[in-house]
Amino acid sequence: MEHSLAPGLYIVATPIGNLSDITLRAVDVLRGVDAVACEDTRVTGKLLHHLGLKKKLIRYNDHAGENDRERLLALMESQPVALVSDAGTPLISDPGYRLVRTARERGIAVTSLPGPSAAVVAMTLSGLPNDRFLFAGFLPNKAKARQEMLAELGAVPATLIFYETAPRLDASLQAIGAVLPDREVAVARELTKKFEECRSGTPDDLIAHYAAHPPKGEIVLLVAPPSDEPDADIDVDALLRQELAEAKPSQAAAKVAKATGLDRKELYARAMELK
Repeated sequence: MEHSLAPGLYIVATPIGNLSDITLRAVDVLRGVDAVACEDTRVTGKLLHHLGLKKKLIRYNDHAGENDRERLLALMESQPVALVSDAGTPLISDPGYRLVRTARERGIAVTSLPGPSAAVVAMTLSGLPNDRFLFAGFLPNKAKARQEMLAELGAVPATLIFYETAPRLDASLQAIGAVLPDREVAVARELTKKFEECRSGTPDDLIAHYAAHPPKGEIVLLVAPPSDEPDADIDVDALLRQELAEAKPSQAAAKVAKATGLDRKELYARAMELK
């Protein structure tokens, strides 16, 4: 760089697969900082080696505590420090929120560099409506919590975007099939890499495909928004029974109405019959 960087925090997006996707500005900033905070020093070390750079690496991941954060904040007050994730844009389902928030509260300069993001790449590949979309991170591990989240977000008039792992893909597709049947779903994986794939279909279509072709790599899961008309094929009784396991009929009816767009009074009457 032609000039040195001012002290502060520099949020640097890194490639999600293809190393050529790193921006010229990101390389300049990484060259100019005194230290790089990262999730995994081995992963970031490989990227820096590829760029011909050698920097002080400081581990900052989900297990980082207040002392780790304070150490970085103290460093930023006098030196430029970069924050990177293993891949993509930091803070998007990655650690860093508290670090950025505290830095801003203390008047430490924060600069964010735009760059690769798996959610955005998948959205543009999927062919699903992109005028409005909602990124919701990872679906919960437990089946009931997963279904509750899908029921809650299913009424949002936007394409839903989730991150997922290969071992959990089947369970997530099964949950989408139960809660949001007949919605178009897209599975984007190995983004920007040699075997990049974006496959779309109904949940059942995708379940069958990936049962025969077990997926590898990190995954972005996208669900189309609800149609203007309520889906006649929704298994209302199954949804009501799920909610009635822990809620009153009125509460169960309200949750299912919100998720499906069906009439709340009719759902309440049916909930009373099932109860």
